[in-house]
Amino acid sequence: MGKVAFLFAGQGAQYVGMGLDLAKNFKKAREIFERADEALGYKISDLCFYGPEEKLKETANTQPAVLTHSLACYFLLKEEGIVPDVVAGLSLGEYAALVAAEALNFENAVRLVRKRGIYMQEAVPLGEGAMAAVIGLPRQEVVEACKMASDEGVVEAANFNSPSQIVISGHVKAVEKALKIAREKGAKKAVMLSVSAPFHCSLLKTAGEKLKEELEKTKIEPARIPVVSNVTAEAVKDPLKIKELLVKQVSSPVLWEDSILRMKEMGVDTFVELGPGRTLSGLVKKIDRRLTTLNVEDSESFSKVIDYFRGNG
Repeated sequence: MGKVAFLFAGQGAQYVGMGLDLAKNFKKAREIFERADEALGYKISDLCFYGPEEKLKETANTQPAVLTHSLACYFLLKEEGIVPDVVAGLSLGEYAALVAAEALNFENAVRLVRKRGIYMQEAVPLGEGAMAAVIGLPRQEVVEACKMASDEGVVEAANFNSPSQIVISGHVKAVEKALKIAREKGAKKAVMLSVSAPFHCSLLKTAGEKLKEELEKTKIEPARIPVVSNVTAEAVKDPLKIKELLVKQVSSPVLWEDSILRMKEMGVDTFVELGPGRTLSGLVKKIDRRLTTLNVEDSESFSKVIDYFRGNG
């Protein structure tokens, strides 16, 4: 068996009811949700378990909610002696990855991502920014479509998710024009996404600056295991570098495809997705079908992962 990477879910994967089954069945999971509630000063656990959906979808709530669920999954695996060789997370998931690498304290991570969510939402007024997915068009063609649409405003590649899926971000009119150009260039699909802000583009630089102030007050330790950064797709352990990359990450594209390929180069052949949904597992398979993907989001998937590692360990 090769190396194992843990991947932590990002925004958009959330759903009402996430984590409830784990909290009902495992004391450790309950503890993690209780610690999050205490750190935030309100019941993020209730929002995860019972909604309402509209409240859960608010960026300032979504980010700590997804992080808490993801780390409840992580700490359950850790209790069973299942730990990764390397970690990565999609956008906000990078904070969960840093907790798993013991670079960042859990309570600090929960508070940081809530503030990150607030700053990201405040950076661009509602209705002015948009994001869209382009399917089936090569990377350079998508970048070219964004350049051609930039007379309508800011539009940039925001997530290089897989060879066939790239997300773009920016001003509404510019994103719409880039989509039109992408379709003309032969994209199989080019659709607007239901998001509240244009994440991972230069419009969010002010959010990064505010986050920088918070990070300067936050203690970050050297990572115990490599954390593959969204910004560089390279492994990082140094605290100063981690802080610098977390600031850049807010307004830089997420190099997810490159990150998976980097982990593969590091000897990883098994990827375990932690948190709500199976989005990241799907992306890994689009990047290389031969890689093994597993996920943990409830007690059933947790049991399957335990069985897998006990049978293969």
